[in-house]
Parts: sequence; structure tokens; C-alpha cells
Amino acid sequence: MLLKEIESFLEEDIGQEDYEEIVPYTSCKAEITVKEDGVLAGLDEVKQIFDYFSVQYSTEFEDGDRIKSGDTILTVSGAGAKILKAERLVLNFLGRMSGVATVTNALVNEVREVSEHVRVAGTRKTTPGFRKYEKKAITIGGGDPHRFGLYEAVIIKDNHIKLMGLEHAIKKAKEKVSFTRKIEVEVESIEEALRAAELKVDIIMLDNMTASEVQGCVRLLTERGLRDGLILEASGGINRENIKSFASTGVDIVSVGLITHSARSLGFSLNVVE
Repeated sequence: MLLKEIESFLEEDIGQEDYEEIVPYTSCKAEITVKEDGVLAGLDEVKQIFDYFSVQYSTEFEDGDRIKSGDTILTVSGAGAKILKAERLVLNFLGRMSGVATVTNALVNEVREVSEHVRVAGTRKTTPGFRKYEKKAITIGGGDPHRFGLYEAVIIKDNHIKLMGLEHAIKKAKEKVSFTRKIEVEVESIEEALRAAELKVDIIMLDNMTASEVQGCVRLLTERGLRDGLILEASGGINRENIKSFASTGVDIVSVGLITHSARSLGFSLNVVE
């Protein structure tokens, strides 16, 4: 985490308030505990925040560890004013990132019951200003972060196709984009998928289709000799109840927006113990 990021987060939370004029500069010890089971994420960021405040810490955990309700994740010691300044920020990092990692891990485990190669990916439906940490949490939970921004890959979506037409949009992308960047096309019908495959795109996203429709599309692409070298991604309306059905269709990726836009933060607390 960059120094300017830490200071920006702190400015948002505490502004110009000087806790050292309110809270005693007394040395103390505190513990951060978790209130529910999950997958730990955000610990590296929390360490950097405490380093910024010159607060000492110790822990037996690492990001990616399974944690249980009641576990003491971190023990800290230092000036009480410094610890309380950092409290909400470190709890927010742990809660949000662990929540994303936990739901990602649950979905990955569902997929592993039916497939060893299908990846569970996130989307760009992230919290503004916090994307890189949510993407990191997805990775910690065993998922694939997907592209971080528009600059990492070209995705021709429905609105691009409405404005330009499928073939023209793909042609323009191939003319303008470096060979180092993949071109993905979002389609909503088997006909569009076949045409995109014929035009030699790198990835096809089968969007808002039922699992049965996705399976039929995969089968037809295979029968026509268009499947080899093509990455297929299923997206839209995928959740814990139906993800195994989509993972069983023959696609390579299932992308799930709820990993970030609907993940519930895991509960953590910081308590002074002496």
C-alpha cells in the first residue's frame, strides 16, 4: 500500500482531528478478534497501517488462512491514541477484504465439486477507490480477479455492439489494440457467439444465458471446430445456488459480480486488554 493511500484513507476517517489531545498517550495493549468464521484477508494492509503509526503487532495468521469466531487475529501494543486512530481503518480493511475472500472461497469450493479447471472470477463492480484491495481479496479467496480496468483487456459489450455492430466493433478492436491485449466479446445469443468465434476473438462471454443455453452453445462451438483456443466465460445471474450448473457446462470461467457488489463484511473488533 502506498504511503499516500494510507494518508488518504486516514484523512477520510479522522480529518484534522488530533486524538493525542483527547486520548491519553498511555501505552496499552489491544487485541483484534474475529466474530465469525471465514477466510482472512487484509492482514498485510493492516500491518502497514500499524507500521505507519509505529504500533507494534504480533500475529500467528497469514492472509488466506481459515479463521474461526473468537480467534485473536492480531495483538498490538503502543500509544493508546495511535491505536485508536488506526482502529476503524484497520477493522474496515479486515472486514471488507475478508468478506470478499470468504464469499469467493465459498463459490470456488462449490465449483471444485464439479470441475477442477473452471475459474471463479470477479468483475469491475467494485467499490470506487477500493478496487485493488477487493481484487486482491478475490485472489486470496482462490478466485481470479478478472481485468482490473479497461486498460487490461478489450471487452466489446452489448452497448458497443448496438453502436457499432458486432463485426465492425471486432474489426476496429483488432486494428487499434496491441497484440498483447486480449479481445473479449459479450454475447447474449448462440448466433452471436458463433459469429464472434468465426471472427477469431480471444474470449467470448456468454451473458445472461441459462446454464442449459450455455451448455448448448459450448456444444455447438465444439461441433463446428471453433472451441479450440477460445476462452469461454459465463456471466450474469450466477450465485451460490446455481454456480455448479454453470461450471458443468464446459466453460472456462464463471464471473460473479456479487463477489464484490454484495459481499457482506466479516465482523472484527478491537479491544484494549491492558
